[in-house]
Amino acid sequence: MRSLSIAATGMLAQQLNVEVISNNIANINTTGFKRQRAEFHDLLYQDLLRAGTASSDTGTVVPSGIQVGLGVKPAATYRIAEQGNITITDNPLDMAINGKGYFAVELPSGETAYTRAGAMGRSATGELVTANGFIVQPGITIPDDATSVTINAQGEVFANLDGQSAPSNLGQVELATFPNEAGLQAIGNNMLLETQASGAPTVAAPGSDGFGALQQGALETSNVNIVAEITNLITAQRAYEMNSRVIQASDEMMSSVNQLR
Repeated sequence: MRSLSIAATGMLAQQLNVEVISNNIANINTTGFKRQRAEFHDLLYQDLLRAGTASSDTGTVVPSGIQVGLGVKPAATYRIAEQGNITITDNPLDMAINGKGYFAVELPSGETAYTRAGAMGRSATGELVTANGFIVQPGITIPDDATSVTINAQGEVFANLDGQSAPSNLGQVELATFPNEAGLQAIGNNMLLETQASGAPTVAAPGSDGFGALQQGALETSNVNIVAEITNLITAQRAYEMNSRVIQASDEMMSSVNQLR
């Protein structure tokens, strides 16, 4: 019976759906996290009677035919790049992106990764780094004698130094955007990598046309909506149960056939 294998594909699909939803819920407090959504496609169809075939020798044709679907398969997991809420931290090195864009970060391997998590700090050598100690590009060094640091909405970093009345410009934080943000590859630690699907990044100062502005002393929270995720979880659970009942019903039907005398 085809229904056994068809329902099995449905259970596997809903298992993946629950895994995606559970990852969203697990990261509800992850800074800059973007929720994901599972997409599914139907499998190939088996033609028992092809539409348009001749049904008589007088030229009549079958109007619709008979097709039996063979189940469902995962197609993609889309990352939803919706803006998260902005929460105030009062840490002068924290930065939230209000709008489009990603911070560029240099990994220990030399690759450039991208992140929305703006929880920044200062390394032992004074460089602006992420929570993992990765240098934020294009590289900004804060002097030891800096008494305060100011980052404006356009990403310019200023510091008040001992003995100077005017603040010193330490550099410019830049943002990167991509033609297809959903094509970025997540590697953990709030980091994403450029792929062929994402396209090459466009780099510019915050506040430029098509780029978000920075907010100092704040962080962007996860864009996970817990009410929506719980609703999706219940829907996926019910769909899983329905597919399991199809397998149970198919098994009972086969048992009835086996008991025929």
